[in-house]
Amino acid sequence: MGQKVHPRGFRLGLTADWQATWFNEKNYAEYLLEDEEIRKIIKEKYNHAGISEIVIERPDSERVIAIIKSARPGIIIGKKGAEITNLRQDLERKFNRRFIINIEEIKTPETDAQLVAENIAGRIEKRASYKIVMKRAISNAMKKGAKGIKIMVAGRLAGAEIARTEWYLKGRLPLQTIRSIIDYGTARAETKYGTIGIKVWIYKGDADI
Repeated sequence: MGQKVHPRGFRLGLTADWQATWFNEKNYAEYLLEDEEIRKIIKEKYNHAGISEIVIERPDSERVIAIIKSARPGIIIGKKGAEITNLRQDLERKFNRRFIINIEEIKTPETDAQLVAENIAGRIEKRASYKIVMKRAISNAMKKGAKGIKIMVAGRLAGAEIARTEWYLKGRLPLQTIRSIIDYGTARAETKYGTIGIKVWIYKGDADI
């Protein structure tokens, strides 16, 4: 059986960066669980805002900086910044820390693996044909400058009795080359036949290292 290493973990410190840029040996477990809870709250509250990832920084024990990378930042910011103020106040009340929230816009969501995976999951849940959805996502990514893309879906596809895996690949995908910039994302589609898992790999070229 072919086992694959996580593309981000494989390239950490070279072409990929950590999603949490802090280290505290004494409170590591507490902070780690807190980070997961922060991400979960933000993702659930703004699930239509196209959030790709949330990077968390902790300059000290009292402050938390959350950098939200979103395709639709206007939804999170709200009218005159009201929405982001409410979010900050909710987080400060829940975790009893001072929060600073920064928003970064994703210019090309078609080449963001996490957003592509979540978009496919959403369409499959609305009973769209998984083959059409996958091919359209591949076409859009290649038009927006991706060097290669692979999409894999697994589960009871189209309500089949036996679960199976299908995938499409277009362009190059050098998974074992460390200098290659590979974006990776996963999502789940909950259908009436069961869960369908989606994995997306997008190759964006090589880094100068």
